[in-house]
Amino acid sequence: MPLDPSRTVAELKELRELTGDENGAQRVAWTETWETARAWLRDKLSAVGAREQIDEAGNQWFTLAGESDRAVLIGGHIDSVPNGGWLDGALNVVAGAEVLRRIAEEGVPPVTIRVVNWADEEGARFGRSLFGSSAAAGSMRDQDQLRQLADAEGTSLPVALAEYGVDLERALDSRGQLESAAAYLELHIEQGPVLESLDLPLGVVLGTFGVERHRITWRGQAAHAGSTPMAVRRDALAGAAKLALEIREIAEQTGAGAVCTSGGVACKPGIVTSVVETAEQLLDQRHLDASMLASMLQAAKQASTRFAEEERLGVEWETIWSIEPILFDETLIDLCEEAITDVAGTCHRLPSGPLHDAAEVSRSGIPTVMLFVQSLRGLSHTKLEDTKEEHLELAVTALDRLTTKTIGWVASGGDPM
Repeated sequence: MPLDPSRTVAELKELRELTGDENGAQRVAWTETWETARAWLRDKLSAVGAREQIDEAGNQWFTLAGESDRAVLIGGHIDSVPNGGWLDGALNVVAGAEVLRRIAEEGVPPVTIRVVNWADEEGARFGRSLFGSSAAAGSMRDQDQLRQLADAEGTSLPVALAEYGVDLERALDSRGQLESAAAYLELHIEQGPVLESLDLPLGVVLGTFGVERHRITWRGQAAHAGSTPMAVRRDALAGAAKLALEIREIAEQTGAGAVCTSGGVACKPGIVTSVVETAEQLLDQRHLDASMLASMLQAAKQASTRFAEEERLGVEWETIWSIEPILFDETLIDLCEEAITDVAGTCHRLPSGPLHDAAEVSRSGIPTVMLFVQSLRGLSHTKLEDTKEEHLELAVTALDRLTTKTIGWVASGGDPM
């Protein structure tokens, strides 16, 4: 069975019809629609001869045994955000399935090939991204916090996991899945505008940005909106508003791809006739350089102290989550660039602002690389997300070429550490 990239596009459309609606993809992890998508993937690979396994964290594995136990992994996630796009991240696993078909048709490969559908990359239901990959990588160290997470309906994370056969207390037992891994490959839409601005279909990813994610609580004094003079107000929202504007300057001054986002502000008492007493602000900062990221965080904290003094407020910082910048394997970056150049004629190197399961796999010490395919208008996490079909087919071909090169590297003794 020769590689058929057009089949990947057709299957992605099929999955869109099966698990989406007029608002977009609805494959939120730990829901019936997500389980429908996993069953669909199982059916698509039933004839390949790969062994399926669901591990302790809910990750779905398809293993094609080779002459060696050393394994080349092709990974991604089939879950989506609510009202998401048709390609993030189903392209990863559907393209991986096509590559697995091609390899299986040619006989026993020199090394083992595994396609993994990571559980809950998006964190859409409970706010915890990279659940399955962080468990397998051994970096999940927030079990106490995970036990306390609940969705909008009040269902706790442990209860939701149990409905799909996952025991939170045993999720880290999935670490055994990576013991034989020699390399990890992941294809993804860019989710940004860089490749389109350069008129290039594909790019190789240098690594993923480090992230600092915090909750900042501003405390003032509630007072009547009609009778309290402006000069004596202690308006908590004023501190949050000043910081929301200041982080733009921090990102601009840092340069080199720095991004800062104030993703939300929740005010109390939250009525039109009262000065805001408490404002809880969410801050997300990202950079590919760890020292720059630390500098950005320090600048934001210093600014919050200054604004609290100006507005006569209290201010508290709480870390929600953080991850250091991840740089991918140099040898695999070179192989990926070769593969892209083979099929597209040219290649661009770029970092990834969004997080991916590849970051967790790389943190565990496994050589890792990602390739990006162009996103139209840079849009993602929306039903408007799209990529030209000819670019999708090029991406599948490039992933296949990269897999072949990586198999050769691993079979010849490429060091997995």
